Amino acid sequence: MNKDKSPLHLDQRFQEILKEQIIPDADAIGSPPGGKRTKPTIEDIRFDINPEELIDYLNGYVVDQARAVEVIATKICTHFHRMWLERENPDLPKIIGFVKSNMQLIGPTGVGKTYLIKLIADKLHVPFVKGDATKFSETGYVGGDVEDLVRELVYQVDGNIKLAEYGIVYIDEIDKIASTGNWNGPDVSRGGVQRNLLKLMEETEVDMKVPHDLSSQMEAVMETQRTGKVSRKKVNTRNILFVMSGAFTGLPEIIAKRLKKGGMGFTGKAITTADDVENLLEKLHALDLIEYGFESEFVGRVPIVTYLNELDEDGLFDILKGPNSAVTQGKRRDFAAYGINLTFDDSALRMIARDAHHLGTGARGLVSVVEKFLLPFERSLPSTDVERLHITEELLSDTEGFLKELIKQHAFESFVNRFMKQTGIKIEFSSGAIKEAVRMSTERGIPLKKLLDEGLKDYEYGLKLVGKTKFSVTRTVISDPKGYLDKLVKQSYKKG
Repeated sequence: MNKDKSPLHLDQRFQEILKEQIIPDADAIGSPPGGKRTKPTIEDIRFDINPEELIDYLNGYVVDQARAVEVIATKICTHFHRMWLERENPDLPKIIGFVKSNMQLIGPTGVGKTYLIKLIADKLHVPFVKGDATKFSETGYVGGDVEDLVRELVYQVDGNIKLAEYGIVYIDEIDKIASTGNWNGPDVSRGGVQRNLLKLMEETEVDMKVPHDLSSQMEAVMETQRTGKVSRKKVNTRNILFVMSGAFTGLPEIIAKRLKKGGMGFTGKAITTADDVENLLEKLHALDLIEYGFESEFVGRVPIVTYLNELDEDGLFDILKGPNSAVTQGKRRDFAAYGINLTFDDSALRMIARDAHHLGTGARGLVSVVEKFLLPFERSLPSTDVERLHITEELLSDTEGFLKELIKQHAFESFVNRFMKQTGIKIEFSSGAIKEAVRMSTERGIPLKKLLDEGLKDYEYGLKLVGKTKFSVTRTVISDPKGYLDKLVKQSYKKG
């Protein structure tokens, strides 16, 4: 074997390269001018928040999910109060077989499952990471290992492992790793993923050093060179809360089948409405989740199971109407960035909710519908002097026509105001002039504002020259502004 390519030589060369690098001060990376950045600490966590306080907070953002909000807020508050108790009283005897409040959230897409947990994490000041169950496999070769989620918590808080150990891990589409679920990707062990998650949900230690990750290898080598000791950083998952969610398509049928066998309700009745689904999910049993394809140990480690209602048109309207609506507030912020004050009429919000409900994607559809309606205004109005836009149902019914009329109106109004301010001359446009200007703007493919500014730019001086204090712009003026002004000046000289 060539000496230069032997594993020993490559390892030595790797360490030499590391020694040659200038390692920046970790506290200086990303620091604001004049000082070090402030890092989150355990003292920032809201261990003291009570269930009713958290419920009131969530109800300001989430609609039509009272039951789920009550369950989730209560159990998460209890989880953090319990951690505080054990942190302040380290001599308390350890409870053998204790199961923490890991959660399973069931509900269709767009009802706010992720949003709800992210709100809680922000309120409690704890790190939060989200992963997709379909991206993991037993061996990690599909897209990653489930332990990567725990490592991500540490990255979220700049390497503060103690703080990361109080974080929340959210795993979406958990129903896709059930053994009976549909799997469109490679043939991987869904049962294996469940077992890997099971270890994390109990209590285990996750090594921050990843064998296949070059960056973690380099970090470990540099740490060893700095301290002279081999450091093995590990994250304990005892207090990390795991929240999982999914649509669980087909679960109501499993519940109905069990109830039919037991002679209880839904004996042959078709599941046709959202109320039918809700009534069945109220009767959910651990056996139903096992029948769905989850291992009994996995189900046992997720003791809190609740469901979120499908949002109807009224629910979507309430989201838009709410003072903390991310949809309307975000769109107001977009327009405010251009100096435009955006407001919504209730009739317009109702129309948006109706269209979004027809999409069948829950609250996610609201953003799509709002963008569809308002994108033309967001594109065109920043080039005008428009400072206010009120969205009504009539506007949404004919956005193109309304936009053209709005641009036309403000083009003439802004020109008149600007002309008056700069010259002191009151100018007005005849109906014929307005029609001709709009026609020429469309025909030439140039903005109406530009057409007026360029066509009538000489009139600021010309009208002063002939002593005008007011002037009416007619169709003739718009058609040949230079020719008309020349005639006007010549006539003035003749009279003089």
